Amino acid sequence: MLDYSEVTVHKYIIYENEPWEVTGSHVFRKQQRKPVNAVKLRNLITGRITETTFHVSDKVEEADIDKKEVKYLYQKEGRLPAGRQEYWFCEANDPSKRFELPEEMIGPGAKFLKPNTVVDAMLFDEKIIGIKFPIKMELRVVEAHEATRGNTAQGATKSVKLETGAEIQVPMFVKEGDVVRVNTETGQYTDRV
Repeated sequence: MLDYSEVTVHKYIIYENEPWEVTGSHVFRKQQRKPVNAVKLRNLITGRITETTFHVSDKVEEADIDKKEVKYLYQKEGRLPAGRQEYWFCEANDPSKRFELPEEMIGPGAKFLKPNTVVDAMLFDEKIIGIKFPIKMELRVVEAHEATRGNTAQGATKSVKLETGAEIQVPMFVKEGDVVRVNTETGQYTDRV
């Protein structure tokens, strides 16, 4: 069990009988009252985001989230309406055990997945509830416009297309064929490899 002040960012807790990830935490005291912890939570199953407050007397159960390595295989248009994407994975050491995960479960980092990438699947009660991406991934630039002369004093950027199809903003010196490092949490360029 966690104390109210131990509920901090990147912890997994059980709240309303479901696993949640703490995405924000701020312990403060209002006037002469006892301190409270205002937290922002993301549901690991539905993706829903909520805010709540834990008081000094509250105890919070830590969620038992296991991790298992899985290998990303490919993506295809789903059979369901609205063109939903299907993402296919297999167990890292057994390619015959394939399974499909919905786009909602993978989250915004899906655009940085390339075939044969090994990522961590998060398990709760023996069921996969999400994918944990490496914070930084290296991807090749497949489409980049030439840099144009002009005002580059303010750190001008341009849009490029990566091998996974994702588009990001990069500095003007990045060209086609370069390998860049991308932060999967923010979706931003960090440096050239």
